[in-house]
Amino acid sequence: MLKKIGRLFVIKTRFEACLIIYALGVGAMARGMIYIHEYPGVGGKLLLLACSGSVFLAGAKIFDCLRYEQAERAALATPVPTPQP
Repeated sequence: MLKKIGRLFVIKTRFEACLIIYALGVGAMARGMIYIHEYPGVGGKLLLLACSGSVFLAGAKIFDCLRYEQAERAALATPVPTPQP
């Protein structure tokens, strides 16, 4: 039962990754707007920039991991031929 629930939290496709990255972006921009309100001027803008940059880094990492996992699954699915003597 726990394995079935655990599979809900695994990103399997690029579409799911895009949805998660979108949610991260919305949250980061909301937090960035709070920073601009709390710290007016350059400091708030730099914190907003840091929030948006973290989403770019996280999104790139998610896409890289998906590509690696899909390549690994494809490599395991294809049988390796054994040489004939």
